[in-house]
Amino acid sequence: MATHDPSYKLLFSHRKMVSDLLRGFVHEEWAERLDFNTLERVREVGISQNLRQRIDDVIWRLRIIEDGRARWLYVYILLEFQSTVDRIMAARLLTYIGLLYEDLHRSKEIGPDDPLPPVLPIVLYNGAEPWTAKTDLADLIDPSLPPQLRRWQPQLRYLLLEERRYPETDLARLPNVVAALFRLENAQAPENIQRVIACLVEWLAGAENASLRRAFVVWLKRVLLPARVPGVEIPNFSELEELHDMLAERVKTWTQEWKDQGRQEGETKVLRRQLTRRFGPLPSWAEERLGQASETELEEWVDRVLECRSLKEVFGGSD
Repeated sequence: MATHDPSYKLLFSHRKMVSDLLRGFVHEEWAERLDFNTLERVREVGISQNLRQRIDDVIWRLRIIEDGRARWLYVYILLEFQSTVDRIMAARLLTYIGLLYEDLHRSKEIGPDDPLPPVLPIVLYNGAEPWTAKTDLADLIDPSLPPQLRRWQPQLRYLLLEERRYPETDLARLPNVVAALFRLENAQAPENIQRVIACLVEWLAGAENASLRRAFVVWLKRVLLPARVPGVEIPNFSELEELHDMLAERVKTWTQEWKDQGRQEGETKVLRRQLTRRFGPLPSWAEERLGQASETELEEWVDRVLECRSLKEVFGGSD
């Protein structure tokens, strides 16, 4: 994906995307008390330049009900496109959330004697490499500190959503537009994209979802399809239904072009990338099989990776 492409942020500027993100991917008891009727985007008016220049971040808020009392919960979504993992992401988020609190105070969103509202920091990562950074700031601080000094250190944890870590079978069970986005990111064949588009056409029917449909169209045209079929002229389309019909006509052609591209780049390299995207980091036995494979075996495995549910299935074994 292109770094900092604004079409991705545009998706998460829609209420339904953030609602489905929280409903489908935050599995904690307190999340059951969120009032989604109050979900609203935090206006950039009054937000400092330091935060506004964070072009890949989106801030929303909604009420959480506790003991009959409603309070605001802020949701800070950081969209991470970097090809390399940021080791000090937790420290970065500490800075951004501190800036958010300063802005809320300066704009009088919170009174002089009011407590600071809770913030849920979410890092949404769509890179190909596994995320290895610590999600707890405490794990970045020198562990040899004496307990008396450690208690004075800042604390922060963030929720990591690593798109490629979610198996297709799990995502396909969720009637959820964010799950559909993850499936599109992970799709390794035109027919897989077509299936997800069919779901989006159904889920986003109606005038109230017209803006989100357009946002998906923009992202698909500018980012996903050019990355999947580079060099191929993509016909213009303005609605998801048009894309679905176009894919139905071109699935066989584009699948062959995908395979041809794989042969040109080196099938082993392409297959390794496809397997990693589908199943996560490869174990040593899988790397050995790739390194020793014949051209015929590689061609068979390229075909299987589009439909198999496990690594062992791809390589001709069983779980």
